[in-house]
Amino acid sequence: MKAPVRLAAYGAGLVVAFGAAFGLAGVVVPDSVLAAWAKSSDTGSHGEGHGDTEEQNMEHAMNGVSASAAGYVLSPVTAPSGTNDAGKLSFRILDEDGKPVTEYTRTHEKDLHLIVVRTDGTQFRHVHPDLDEATGTWSVPSWNWDEAGTYRVYADFTPAGKDAEGVTLTRAVEVAGDYAPVEATVSRTDEVDGYTVTLDGELNAGSTSDLTATVERNGKPVTALEPYLGAFGHLVALREGDLAYLHVHPAGDEPQAGSTGGPDVSFAAEVPTAGRYLLYLDFQIDGKVRTAQFVVDAGHGDGTQADDESHSGGH
Repeated sequence: MKAPVRLAAYGAGLVVAFGAAFGLAGVVVPDSVLAAWAKSSDTGSHGEGHGDTEEQNMEHAMNGVSASAAGYVLSPVTAPSGTNDAGKLSFRILDEDGKPVTEYTRTHEKDLHLIVVRTDGTQFRHVHPDLDEATGTWSVPSWNWDEAGTYRVYADFTPAGKDAEGVTLTRAVEVAGDYAPVEATVSRTDEVDGYTVTLDGELNAGSTSDLTATVERNGKPVTALEPYLGAFGHLVALREGDLAYLHVHPAGDEPQAGSTGGPDVSFAAEVPTAGRYLLYLDFQIDGKVRTAQFVVDAGHGDGTQADDESHSGGH
């Protein structure tokens, strides 16, 4: 991770008594704290003075700010407690009756996407755990934390059933040790393993914005992008402050297996409020997935930018 941030996209948590024993990685931040983070975004300066607009209506549909939503609950997360430990990361998705969910609708080629990021926007990871259908437990067999700090863990999935909609649940996990948070500053270009990735396009609250990522190497366009999760790139967007998870959709038709693309990958993004957003682009070349990270400021629906105050206490 390099400064400015080496950048990381579904209310208060329902308290449920679980029959199975799930240990915690350090101290799990209470869901009331997550709700407070979400509430702070509603009362921040970037949301004031714009009336009942589409921007505010979209705000109510924000994902990834609670351990419970749409009748589903993310169980406590079992994981190593510190940076010197290694072990399994595991969790379950429970329904409104407290029973583990074992059937899902596949989206972006997977039944569940696990996003993990430190609350300052660094240490981003996008992985796909394995499901034990007998117990409903999702797990990553080998997991370690590179740095200490408070992390947000997102489970992004679509339940089984006709017309089911996607759900993103989250919990916060504390990893023991000292760390210095990194401040997010605007950055539209990232260098990853010799590849230069540039993000073009503007974000405006309350409307759909077109974004295009361009991949180059040694100043030349890269046309060897391989399909990854049903597209030539997968973009996750998080709102600074509460780290609400945003849906970002790839543009164009799904590529065929074995095809290649690039250098441009386009997306349609919807942001509910003005302010700072953390974006993470996964792209695959020669079978290896790399992540480019950006920080972008979104303007109000009228085209004005958010006040600087909205960026002063995001972490």
